[in-house]
Amino acid sequence: MCPGQVLGVRMAMLGLKQLGIDEPADFRKRLLTVVEIDRCATDAVSLVTGCRLGKRSMKFLDYGKVAATFVDLETGHAIRVVARDDSRLKAKEMFRGTNSGQMANSYKQQLEAYKIMSEEELFTVQEVRVKLKPEDLPGGPHSRVRCEQCG
Repeated sequence: MCPGQVLGVRMAMLGLKQLGIDEPADFRKRLLTVVEIDRCATDAVSLVTGCRLGKRSMKFLDYGKVAATFVDLETGHAIRVVARDDSRLKAKEMFRGTNSGQMANSYKQQLEAYKIMSEEELFTVQEVRVKLKPEDLPGGPHSRVRCEQCG
């Protein structure tokens, strides 16, 4: 387990809660997630939500932010959850002065702190609008294009 995975799990749980979804499997046909980083937090978001790139229910926009937007396709309600930049510093301060053997590095400090920090300390939450084209919706491809070079 790494700090990013803990963030991803908590981020997904918060986003789903904000949408009123307590069991993602029951919403798998109407849930879409947009992630903004290709790190371990994204793996955790996928695990919690059930959204996958291969199912076209997860979209990746490379903004380099530990952030995800959770969209209820039926209602159009969308929530963006962003990890706060200052959470690393807070994590370090939480375990300042502990025995050097217990929290020897910032990685462990972050891991343990992210498990217990409040949602408000970890994340910023915003309601957003997400405009999706029909070809961006989950499900099979709407069209296929033949490659001019190789056929």
